[in-house]
Amino acid sequence: MQSRIPRQSTTEHGANRLDNDARLTSELAAVVSGARRRALRDGDRQIDTAHLLHTLLESDPEVRAVFEGGDPQVARLLGYLVQRSIGYGLRWQGSVEDSGALPVLPGAARTTGWSPVAASALEEACERAARRGDAPARGVDLLAAIIGDPQSRAVEVLRRGGVDARELPERLRQAELKAAGCEEYAEGLDGYR
Repeated sequence: MQSRIPRQSTTEHGANRLDNDARLTSELAAVVSGARRRALRDGDRQIDTAHLLHTLLESDPEVRAVFEGGDPQVARLLGYLVQRSIGYGLRWQGSVEDSGALPVLPGAARTTGWSPVAASALEEACERAARRGDAPARGVDLLAAIIGDPQSRAVEVLRRGGVDARELPERLRQAELKAAGCEEYAEGLDGYR
């Protein structure tokens, strides 16, 4: 029986380019590969922000540490993400994640196999790392970019899991300052992103 949902090819233009992007840490490149495998396994046409969030939560301790509720909250989020293929995520199949809330960046527009929101988030993560003076981008950069679109599928999952995505940028900022050895200045700096 042939699937009604077109399968995404891993040889599509741009598909493997992001896995080997020098602007990503090896850990973040593994997240991208994992999100691609998850999308293929779920029969989704494109990698979206929920695929990225799922793989980030599973594999990146720095990302998991940002969540105030700790392991129980992360487990709840992973539970929602696992249900994606059997529950509310079914309404996402066959549709493109594009809330229109964020502009699609020029490089992201050429990336096939990715929802416009997910491609823009990955590009924004790289730009965020560059602005900070870091190269390559890390998982926390991608999380910050994903939550930048309040209409993304990942933010919907966060809401369902009891996470206020509006509070995450501050928690990310605190984690970054602490990692940089600036925890004593964390309270006094505004606009650090």
